[in-house]
Amino acid sequence: MTAKPSVSCVFVCHDGAGRVLLARRGAGARDEPGTWDCGAGALEYGETFEAAVAREVREEYSAAALEIETIGVRNVLRGEPVSSHWVAVVFAVRVDPAEVAIGEPHKFDELGWFAPDRLPDRPHSQLSGSLALFTSRTARNGGAGA
Repeated sequence: MTAKPSVSCVFVCHDGAGRVLLARRGAGARDEPGTWDCGAGALEYGETFEAAVAREVREEYSAAALEIETIGVRNVLRGEPVSSHWVAVVFAVRVDPAEVAIGEPHKFDELGWFAPDRLPDRPHSQLSGSLALFTSRTARNGGAGA
């Protein structure tokens, strides 16, 4: 059997005013516990990107996805030699901060709102690539709340 890359929907949740929502990965996380990351989840067979993002935002953060915007695609190769490979379709998702709560306490132990240029210590290894797409989207759209 030939290994094939999986498809992941990565989402940078934001409040529409420039802050991004990050989750600290807990002891039960699949990888890199103790690091801060945006959200992500696998695209299920027959599911649209938007449906996957809305489902995953609800599961991880207990919040509705108010606006979903595709902001880029990343080809992620981890390890040397490559031990995992996935295609990450990255989205900017506006959520209501008042709705946000940890929806998967077995994966995350803390949530926080951060300015993209003032991130917490110990970022996940994939966070910078996703945030670069988010900040370039913000610059293209004319500012923090765009």
